[in-house]
This record gives sequence, C-alpha cells and structure tokens, in this order.
Amino acid sequence: MSEAGPVEGQAAPEFSMPASGGRTVSLDGLRGKPFLLYFYPKADTPGCTKQACGIQEALPQLGKLGLTVVGVSPDKLPPIEKFAAKFGLEFPLASDEDHTVAEAYGTWVEKSMYGKKYMGMERSSFLVDAEGKVAKIWRKVKPEAHAAEVLKAAQAL
Repeated sequence: MSEAGPVEGQAAPEFSMPASGGRTVSLDGLRGKPFLLYFYPKADTPGCTKQACGIQEALPQLGKLGLTVVGVSPDKLPPIEKFAAKFGLEFPLASDEDHTVAEAYGTWVEKSMYGKKYMGMERSSFLVDAEGKVAKIWRKVKPEAHAAEVLKAAQAL
C-alpha cells in the first residue's frame, strides 16, 4: 500500500523524471515558481485526454499566473510522446514508470475494476508554491472540471 503522501503546507517530495519533448522535470528545476503536478492513470484514454486537453486550453491563463504544469503517468515515454503529439499538449508529460514519484505523493493506490484489485494511479493533483510547499491537493479529480479548479487556486497563490 502507498503512504498518504504530503499534506497541504508541507514541502513537496523530491522528483526527477524524463518527460515529453526530450525534457526532464524535477523539483529542483521548478524551484522558485509555482507549478501543478498532476497524476493521471494512462495516456490517450478518455478521462485522461479530457483532463489534459482542459489543462492545455487553460495554459495561456495559467502561464499568465506564472504556473508551470507537469502531467505524470506510469506510461513509458513512447506512448506519452504519441499522446502529446496527437493532442498538441505543450506542457511536459513525465514518465514515472516505476511509480516512485506516485508513491512519494501517495497517488499509487489499490484500485478495483470488475471485482479485481490492482495497483494503479489515482487521478490527483498537487499545486506547489514558489517555495516548494504543497499549497493545494485534489484527490480523485473529475477530469472535466479540473482546469477551472486549478486556475482558481493558482490565482489565490
């Protein structure tokens, strides 16, 4: 079972992951500016696509607030690159193949489908302030409404 992950007001757990577009995303690299780290189960599935496209649409407004967005899934980089290209996703999508980062954030959880239990990624997001502290946490995110919620919270930072 995964740990609970950080709570609001705590320092964000360290991370460094390969990301789409030949990028690497890390806590150190993002220090000094606010960012959203959002965890999603699988590239190019309906809910994840809705969520990613909603965030892509909100990028200009989020950018005005100085907010960087990073999506994280347990997928390998090739499917992530395909997903980013297919939907024109400009923000980095990171590969957390061994789910180390998901476990640090408490988003690698037991799930259940058709009576089968398995470990998987919980759709969750963490808004981290410029000091590297977790400002807001969303668990079990609704893909459709997420971008608007993030925008509202980011404006309050």
